[in-house]
Amino acid sequence: MRSSNGLFISVKKQDFKTCDQSGFCKRNRAYADTATSQSSSWTSPYILDSQSIAFKGGQLTGTVVKPLPQSGENIRLPLTINFLESGLARVSVDEEKRQKGEIELRHGSKARKERYNEAEKWAIVGGQQLSKGAAVSKDSEEGTTKILYGPASGYEAVIRHKPFTIDFKRDGETHIQFNERGLLNVEHWRPKIEKEPPKEGEESKAEEEQKIVDPAEDESTWWEETFGGNTDSKPKGPESVALDVSFPGYEHVYGVPEHTGPLSLLQTRGGEGNHDDPYRLYNSDVFEYEMDSPMTLYGAIPFMQAHRAGSTVGVLWLNAAETWIDIIKSKLSANPLSLGIKGTTTTQTHWFSEAGVLDVFVFLGPTPQAISKSYGELTGYTQLPQQFAIAYHQCRWNYVTDEDVKDVDRKFDKHTIPYDVIWLDIEYTEEKKYFTWDGMTFPDPLGMQKQLDEHERKLVAIIDPHIKNTANYWVKDELVSKDLAIKNKDGNIWDGWCWPGSSYWVDCFNPAAIEWWKSLFTYDRFKGSARNLFIWNDMNEPSVFNGPETTSPKDNMHYGNWEHRDLHNINGLTFVNATYAATLQRSKSEAPQRPFILTRSFYAGSQRMGAMWTGDNQAQWSHLKASFPMILNNGVSGFPFAGADVGGFFGNPEKELLVRWYQAGAFYPFFRAHAHIDTRRREPYLAGSPYREIITTALRLRYALLPSWYTAFREAHTHGWPIVRPNWWVHPSDPAGFALDKQMYLGSTGLLVAPVLEEGATSVDVYLADETPYYDYWDFELVKGRGVHTLDAPLEKIPLLMRAGHVFPRRDRPRRSSGLMRYDPFTLVVVLGNDEHGAEGTLYLDDGESFDYEQGAFIHRKFTYDAATQILRSEDIGEKGKKSDAYAMSMQGVRVERVIVVGAPVEWKGKEEVEVAEEGAKASAGTRKVDCVFHEANGKKAAWAVVRDPRVDIGKGWKIDFSSGSREKKEL
Repeated sequence: MRSSNGLFISVKKQDFKTCDQSGFCKRNRAYADTATSQSSSWTSPYILDSQSIAFKGGQLTGTVVKPLPQSGENIRLPLTINFLESGLARVSVDEEKRQKGEIELRHGSKARKERYNEAEKWAIVGGQQLSKGAAVSKDSEEGTTKILYGPASGYEAVIRHKPFTIDFKRDGETHIQFNERGLLNVEHWRPKIEKEPPKEGEESKAEEEQKIVDPAEDESTWWEETFGGNTDSKPKGPESVALDVSFPGYEHVYGVPEHTGPLSLLQTRGGEGNHDDPYRLYNSDVFEYEMDSPMTLYGAIPFMQAHRAGSTVGVLWLNAAETWIDIIKSKLSANPLSLGIKGTTTTQTHWFSEAGVLDVFVFLGPTPQAISKSYGELTGYTQLPQQFAIAYHQCRWNYVTDEDVKDVDRKFDKHTIPYDVIWLDIEYTEEKKYFTWDGMTFPDPLGMQKQLDEHERKLVAIIDPHIKNTANYWVKDELVSKDLAIKNKDGNIWDGWCWPGSSYWVDCFNPAAIEWWKSLFTYDRFKGSARNLFIWNDMNEPSVFNGPETTSPKDNMHYGNWEHRDLHNINGLTFVNATYAATLQRSKSEAPQRPFILTRSFYAGSQRMGAMWTGDNQAQWSHLKASFPMILNNGVSGFPFAGADVGGFFGNPEKELLVRWYQAGAFYPFFRAHAHIDTRRREPYLAGSPYREIITTALRLRYALLPSWYTAFREAHTHGWPIVRPNWWVHPSDPAGFALDKQMYLGSTGLLVAPVLEEGATSVDVYLADETPYYDYWDFELVKGRGVHTLDAPLEKIPLLMRAGHVFPRRDRPRRSSGLMRYDPFTLVVVLGNDEHGAEGTLYLDDGESFDYEQGAFIHRKFTYDAATQILRSEDIGEKGKKSDAYAMSMQGVRVERVIVVGAPVEWKGKEEVEVAEEGAKASAGTRKVDCVFHEANGKKAAWAVVRDPRVDIGKGWKIDFSSGSREKKEL
């Protein structure tokens, strides 16, 4: 939510629930407190009926029983455990009465009686094939069932029947435990029993009886719940699900975005430096959010990884309802007689969701790379974006006219500052009616887009899910006539307020709504839109100004008669899904191009459709600092195309902060500057000298490294790997780096950036995990040795290191936009150490726009420098497809213009030339000599060499031999 009256108001915490104000959260915490207080005497009441267990084709089924001592009834909870070919296990617990519809809804509600079980329709896209090799172990102990599964049957699920628990093991060691603390809790359906009011004179007795009610069975929030003047009717009564998930031997857990705070998640049960409330997942518009808080924000990915030296595991809690996660860590001290052996820490988590089935995927790793790939196979890989999308974006609320946009565009060129995209916030529309243009301020949108297109630049316009409820608005009229809007609990179109005032809301869970939404983006309907227009989906949590917690009432109704409470956290994903489908092909006469969509609200699976940003931050150093762990956490949680508003959305940054934010933002996967309507204009060319020049240097660095960025996006698209990577992900065996979140690596390039995040700082501390040499990116100064190093960082410098053993590509010619770089030559940077391991790296290249890469229209090269032979080679690692040859032909002549070798061997002193050979060269050409210049080491600065214009095509195989060509050899 953004203030439009010029007042910057900090987050109103009273508008958002704490756990104590959320009925099911409070009840499940109380349940945990009861279990903890009884300690070893506590036993979970849930029992797996041994007679019900069946196993066939990789799937175990059975019935978990929850006995009710007071009534003698046994609540039957169908259990399904799928063991998958991917090595994952999936545990689902449902409720039989709700499954069969044997419950009664209150208030005449038309809501579905089942627990919501359709999250997988939106979040899961693959990896569901049941394992053919999974089998029941013959040595299962009495009262347990052991399933062997996974690679070489190296995984075990040991299912204890009474009480019901599951231990997941890899290579004989337990890594994840379900219900080990006995906190499994499924709130079963029960009818509401209207209690007679106490008779006269018995009021005090009734009050005393109420006081001794078990807090976990507190009925006060079972049947309705009021917060902020809104009452939730809760027609299905209490229906939360909860489970404790323990990670024995793991101290660090990551993930469950979106929150502010450190990358390594904190404990949530109080104590110094810890949170008092659980981490909350309930997508909400929390503007000017606070730092270091477990408060909910705009997105929710219920995926957590636990890591220790040599092992990474994780769980995906597939539930779209409001969810809270408690974290506690218990340390087991080592035997004092065991000298040199440290104690171990176990992380215990407690998950609870308001509704839906209990549905959890288990990942046993064992590496961060394996976890990321498995998660990508399951929920989908990051979209491979158009190249412009990973360049620089210029945005504010609002560029006020089409002439304003064109003027900004011209001034970027005047000051030779590169950019690719300019953005329009809500003011471009006619009275905030989407799919329209304000005729007074944007009379010629096509002319505006034509000017942008002359330098291959793009326009992004905002389109939100609220449709203005006003007369003579064709979009609203169609929405109503086609009955495609979200309904209230009474079955009428729900009216919630947002930017236009009274608004109706598109129900994108409805397939018919998606088809209708697609029709709105065609050029003949969205008049004034062109091929270089792309879309920004904001306010899609949904953000409702007059709603409870600034969002939709939970008892609203969606397609299929699901309540909003069931699917709240997926709502934003469904809107982006519809917009993605709509922009995929806006005209039958043009080839599909990759959509670009920015979303604020997200869920597991949103990565398939676009980018996200961290919402309405502030122009403060604390928000700059917070952006790094937020973006890193999103990356390891499967949604790496992430960024934060450079400069801060609210407020006016001082020049130092603005410069440092651009330097940091140049290493956000999504790189956009954005500002509030009431802030001063702050386009880079307005910064004044020397700030303008420093910002331009940061922008040009981003553009020079676009080949490396695009290659990292390709890795995310095919392997699920983060685009920017935290220390623990790159160095998983180094505990000293597991909590670091102020430095990060760019893809597989070996580039390590540690931007200045503190006001007035002229140096930064960077941690190196091993003895591998690093070099300063700017002057090749050697930085070596495991531990913390202090790097100089005057205002004009980005602390950026190159790790030995890597080769990374650049394009060094400055251009106005990334599209104009399409046929520019490449520079290869080869970074060597003082060992015999050599160096390697990759380059991925395609047209940066179409889907032709799916048919082989790309170049994918691996560059390898062999230290023993001193030969640098380029080899093809791509798979041929129908369009491979045509693309290769189009890229003929795009060459490598320079090879820079950092950390060049001292024996190269005097080297003046190298030998170059290229595949496909005519026999007469053979091996040719190319100039090479060697620069000796100077003080701390490493030796380096430059091969000038080797004249080899980037898409062909070739080799450069450094073993000959010295002056001494010539004299001999």
